[in-house]
Order: sequence, then C-alpha cells, then structure tokens
Amino acid sequence: MNTPFDELTPEPKKPRRLSGLRASFLTGLVVIAPVGLTLWLIWTVAGWVDGMVLPLIPAGYQPEQYIGINLRGIGVIIFLIFTIVVGWIAKGLIGRSLIGFAESLVNRMPVVRSIYSGAKQIAETVFAQSERSFEKACLVQYPRKDIWAIGFISTEARGEVNLKPQTGSDLLSVFVPTTPNPTSGFLLFFPREDVIELEMSIEDAAKLVISAGLVYPPADKPAKGRTSRGA
Repeated sequence: MNTPFDELTPEPKKPRRLSGLRASFLTGLVVIAPVGLTLWLIWTVAGWVDGMVLPLIPAGYQPEQYIGINLRGIGVIIFLIFTIVVGWIAKGLIGRSLIGFAESLVNRMPVVRSIYSGAKQIAETVFAQSERSFEKACLVQYPRKDIWAIGFISTEARGEVNLKPQTGSDLLSVFVPTTPNPTSGFLLFFPREDVIELEMSIEDAAKLVISAGLVYPPADKPAKGRTSRGA
C-alpha cells in the first residue's frame, strides 16, 4: 500500500559510470607520471650538457660532421670521457702537483678564493667517494621520550664531545633527517644504549623518510634487529 510519504523518499543513487574510468585514469597516471618525468629530466639534462660542451669543440671536430645528425647526448659522452681523464690525471703525482699549484694561486685571490672553497666543499660532499658515509639506520627517541624518529648513525663521538657529557657510555653521532627533504636535519649525540639499530638498509630508511612513512621495506626483508640495541 502506498502512502503520501513514498513519493518523498529519495531514490538510491546509482553508481556513476565514469567512476571506473576515473580510477583507471588515476592508476595510469601514477604509472606514467614517474616514467615521463624521468625521461623528460634525462632529456633536459642531456640537452643542457650538450649546450655547454659542444660549443667548446672546434667546428672541424664537431660530432655532427661524422655521424651526420645532431644526436642528443653526444656532449654527455664527451663530458664523461673528459671527466674520467681529468680524474685519472689528478690522482697521479703530476696532477696533484698541478692542482696544488693552482689552488695556491687561487688562495691569493680574495673573492675567487671564497667562491672556489665553497664550490669545492660542496663538490666533495656530494660527489667524493670516501669512508665518511652513514653506517646504519636506527631508531631514536626524539624530540622527546616515547616519540621515535628514523636516524642515521654516522660515527662514534670523539674528543670532548664524548667525554664532557659524562653519560657513562660512549656517544654516537646520529643524523636525524627531516621529511620530505632528508638532506636537512639535526646532528644529535645519543648514548649507545639509547640507539636501536635497524636491519633495513640506508636506502630503505631514506625512502621511508622521503615518503613520509608511506614506503616501507618489502615484506621479504624482516626487521631482525627490531628489539636489539646498538652493540
């Protein structure tokens, strides 16, 4: 039996037909966007390097005259070969002597000296391969007790930094990065027993920080050191 209120009852909304297309589009965008951005970045950087390197080559030796086309990326190959040759020479006795002589001249130029020293420090920090790298990822209580943060163990504290706190145990230098930019952060010194070392790699820990906790290591990488502390 129908009542007057039956006419006022709203009909249930039917699922939109475009919702499936919208979900598929977003899924495809998630797949295509990183690939497209990576290819575009490589293409742009290659063109930028070509524009810097190729004009320095005499016209008679331009690669375009030998291969017949202006192929993007030739400048990158030339730059890599040139950089390898320079690095090989710089590691030798003659190369080190020339670099030392050139740096002694630069250090006598007030403005140039400041620019060169800053650029050299940045280059050594970013590109130089040395033993100054993070040892392991860890968990520390920061900024207060019972709040945990991802950190990277760099070295054992030395000198008065390790002696004057008088904590009863050695201190560890721990870099606590910020999210989503892990290149900035805080250098903190923790007693060894307050640092929980993790089994995950430095790369996995960095991904976790950059993604703001969205990207965890695969399930086939068990965190065996979850309850173990630094030895």
